[in-house]
Amino acid sequence: MKYLKNSVLLALTLFVVSACNNDDEQPMDTTNDLTLNFSGLENLGSDYAYEGWIMVDGSPKSTGVFNVDDDGNLDQSTFAIEAEDLEKATAYILTIEPSPDSDPAPSDVHILAGDFSGDNAGLTVDHGAAIGTDFTASTGKYILATPTDGTDEDENSGVWFLDLSSGAPAVGLDLPTLPAGWAYEGWAVIDGTPVSTGTFTDNSGADAKAPFSGSAADAPPFPGEDFLLNAPSGLTFPTDLAGTTVVISVEPSPDNSPNPFLLKPLVAPVAADALDHVTYDMGNNAEATNPTGTARR
Repeated sequence: MKYLKNSVLLALTLFVVSACNNDDEQPMDTTNDLTLNFSGLENLGSDYAYEGWIMVDGSPKSTGVFNVDDDGNLDQSTFAIEAEDLEKATAYILTIEPSPDSDPAPSDVHILAGDFSGDNAGLTVDHGAAIGTDFTASTGKYILATPTDGTDEDENSGVWFLDLSSGAPAVGLDLPTLPAGWAYEGWAVIDGTPVSTGTFTDNSGADAKAPFSGSAADAPPFPGEDFLLNAPSGLTFPTDLAGTTVVISVEPSPDNSPNPFLLKPLVAPVAADALDHVTYDMGNNAEATNPTGTARR
């Protein structure tokens, strides 16, 4: 009987030890879900992707990469994050990254951000960790003219973002200074095709390219373009911009597409009877194109 009693005690001891060892081999889940919801994001194509970050003890930690289809739907909206990091997170930041991306740090292209208040963070472009402005106070003026052709012909075939109302060319754009990772770009939408007038960061300086203009020496020192040469496929230059649309967009740098990015703070339909060398106002379109979002932990 003593032998049997000792055998039973030994079996119970081995069972308890085994159970403890199994618990050690199967640790409790230490992650919690971060759920994202966005409105207004666009498909970035195959070379770029969105990446989320949480700020933990002053440093960014990736929450994962996702893509958006042509209808704005995320291919993944819930991410498992280390519970301790998620609890300590003070803010969420959304960036645009190359795909694939060999750099573990965030790019300069911060598009949305927001501070956590309780379990939620409202995400906007004007947060200091994003672009830092919502563009709703931006204004713009433009004229139709072709100063680089050396003649008075085809004057409706060029657009320049300047103010001629005083009789002399003056700054026509009132746009905030952009942070690293962003640039402005002008456009004319001709027969449904957006054609770039060039990128710029300074309202009063010339833009970065003039592939369609004539003599660069005759171009005014403001953003704009004459559509005289090297017409893209399907278009014919010179053209008449009356009845078209001109746009100022905000573009990621490096750029993800030859077309305008989703941020289009200034837009102007050019009247069918528009005249050259007359100053026209642009409308503010920021609220219609600014993306928004929420992050919930």
